[in-house]
Amino acid sequence: MGNRGMEDLIPLVNRLQHALGSAGQSCSLHLPQIAVVGGQSAGKSSVLENFVGRDFLPRGSGMVTRRPLVLQLLTADTEHGEFLHCKGKKFTDFEEICREIEAETQRITGSNKGISPVPINLRIYSPNVLNLTLVDLPGITKVPVGDQPADIEYQIRDMIMQYICKDNCLILAVTPANTDLANSDALKLAKDVDPQGQRTIGVITKLDLMDKGTDARNILENRLLPLRRGYIGVVNRSQKDVVGKKDIKAALLAEKDFFLSHPSYKHMAESMGTPYLQKTLNQQLTNHIRESLPGFRSHLQSQLLSLNKEAEEFKQFSPDDPARRTKTLLQLAQRLAVDFEKLIEGSGDTVDTVNLSGGAKINRIFHVRFPYELVQIESDEKKLRQEINYAIRNIHGVRTGLFTPDMAFEAIVKKQLSCLKRPCIKCVDMVSQELISTLYQCINKLSSFPKLQEETERLITTEIREQESKCKEQVLMLIEIQLAYINTKHEDFIGFTTAQQTNNQANKKTHAGMAANHGVAAPSRLIVIRKGWLTISNLGIMKGGAREYWFILSAESLSWFKDDEEKEKKYMLPLDNLRFRDVEKTFMSSKCVFALFNTENVYKDYKSLELACGSQEELDSWKASLLQAGVYPEKVAVDEQGNGAPENFIDPQLERQVETIRNLVESYMSIIYKTIKDLMPKTIMHLMINSVKEFISSELLAQLYALGECSALMDESTEQQKYREEVLRKHAALKEALAVIGKFSTSTCTTPLPPPVDSSWIRPSSPTLPKKTSVRVRGHAPSVPRVPSNASSKSTDSLQQIARQHHRAPPSVPRRHLPAIPNVK
Repeated sequence: MGNRGMEDLIPLVNRLQHALGSAGQSCSLHLPQIAVVGGQSAGKSSVLENFVGRDFLPRGSGMVTRRPLVLQLLTADTEHGEFLHCKGKKFTDFEEICREIEAETQRITGSNKGISPVPINLRIYSPNVLNLTLVDLPGITKVPVGDQPADIEYQIRDMIMQYICKDNCLILAVTPANTDLANSDALKLAKDVDPQGQRTIGVITKLDLMDKGTDARNILENRLLPLRRGYIGVVNRSQKDVVGKKDIKAALLAEKDFFLSHPSYKHMAESMGTPYLQKTLNQQLTNHIRESLPGFRSHLQSQLLSLNKEAEEFKQFSPDDPARRTKTLLQLAQRLAVDFEKLIEGSGDTVDTVNLSGGAKINRIFHVRFPYELVQIESDEKKLRQEINYAIRNIHGVRTGLFTPDMAFEAIVKKQLSCLKRPCIKCVDMVSQELISTLYQCINKLSSFPKLQEETERLITTEIREQESKCKEQVLMLIEIQLAYINTKHEDFIGFTTAQQTNNQANKKTHAGMAANHGVAAPSRLIVIRKGWLTISNLGIMKGGAREYWFILSAESLSWFKDDEEKEKKYMLPLDNLRFRDVEKTFMSSKCVFALFNTENVYKDYKSLELACGSQEELDSWKASLLQAGVYPEKVAVDEQGNGAPENFIDPQLERQVETIRNLVESYMSIIYKTIKDLMPKTIMHLMINSVKEFISSELLAQLYALGECSALMDESTEQQKYREEVLRKHAALKEALAVIGKFSTSTCTTPLPPPVDSSWIRPSSPTLPKKTSVRVRGHAPSVPRVPSNASSKSTDSLQQIARQHHRAPPSVPRRHLPAIPNVK
């Protein structure tokens, strides 16, 4: 396979494409398609074969090409062909390729001249070609034969349009010299998609078959029926030459002799023939590449700039240099300490706008999750009174007590203090888990050194567990300290005298807010605690089904509106006697649900109101807000001793004693809750978080050195080695590609586009219909593609002028369906 017009261009372009390929697929160079368009038996396949330099296309009379052949030329070390429909099979014999094209054509279209738009995809690999795409299209015909449909002309035109309407497609409009050029279907179709003639080259074939005394001199000189890029005459092999196995080299010599010896063409023999056509196409490819180079150069330079810093680091990195390994270990340890501290303290270089991480999650544990856990252990009113009742009666024994026993107060307070251990330990566990998650987030940057990552993770995790154990001991000690001495002289404690003077109803109004908020004053009724979207999920289908509303929670009520503009209020639910409970997820739902209820119907005729959130985090936040508003979770009062339901007080004195103890316990526990909520974050911060940060920044590096395997720690992973080599290879390839682009720019030149010519002689494509058709009239086929947006205003004006001359609308992109078959009587 050979093409003399491409011999100078091929090495340079192949070197450029090789460099671009090494730099990444995003830098691939897309060369234009070359489509051969013409009438039936115009010599299209012969022109294509001459361009490629090989005999591989079926030959014969009539319509031989009945399916589009998309021929991809690819640069390779060996020469062979591959079909898309024969994956894995290589064809080294080009005669076998020809037979396979014939067989594949008949497989789809049959053996009776049928056609099909389904293309045959053939790839030819050779060291002597550029990476190009050539398209051999069926010849335009007007009269159907054999199995061809009645609208054969329309179908073929639609088929051709699908290829030549692309902006990167060069059109070879092939017309036999022994036909009327003014009626050339190939030129008409080319004019429709390329009205300015910027990518259309006229090819005149069969010059040797013209009648004696006639010639195509005026046409080839571009004086009669001119084209912007002019015409090139070629002389193909005849059917006799093909049958006689006349090779292409001999045919090219015969073509040259024809032009040199013909009196009408010898003066322009140098601009005629297949070699000149190859040279012209070569120059078009050069122009296309040169036009693409500025964009490529800018793209490659930006990629090179982004890789420079990393490539320089990798160049300096020597895997076998102990000093370099030690320096890298030090840098990685310092970077890990900085990253960990930034995630905890919230001063990171990049702010995550999607998820909470590090310190933000720990803050949420301190101020949302932990207070909620404290509320979970609180006894309800009935259970508390029952416990006080039993405590007083058990202390008095068989005697009737005249005074309120302080032992009952201490017993109840110590029991509630002991219940604080579980939520406090759970808080430490949650913070510990979050520290480990933060560590994993930071330590992923050490993945290039697997052993270092493993040892670092082990050391820091061990430190976290040790500090967690110390923190738990300290937390339990805080609770033991509270158990050791009940301080009834605390300035916020109401004392026995005040407790005995207050009645039950007054106490409820005075201290309910303090108890409800564990020592935090009740919020004003006018303050909005929370706003957000919730879905009411238990509404019946007849009432609209599950719907999303905008909810507003205040200290007095829960209201919801149609949307967040808060103009159309749907309902307002008072918070009096309101409780909430969790609702299990259904099989088909991923939302988190909780329910609000009270002793009566909470909403219209519904006993509970089920509200759905998008995530567990959102659900926890709503629960914390409800706690702040004084709405508590459901509690089931069960006597652990099996003493049954609480008894009604018959003895008024016992009732007064129970009420006094209840007020005292409530006052004292509010002080404890306030103290615990203040001390827990401080204790965890001091013993766990700050200690772990100090360990990472000060002791981690020393412990890594103490392992005695510093050199082994810095062994790169296989993936990191490949990545480093890939970065260096890509960096070198980008440099080479830029050097090749510079050489290409200096060693080639751009051929200017010829000036426009008057091509109004080319009539618009309007195929004739078979006679005696039905009343249904067809328009032009197919629609004309839209002119590219970058065309000059002059080009647009010229196109509109031509359109007005022929009474048709300006062209548009062809998107019509296959036409209906006319009814032929």
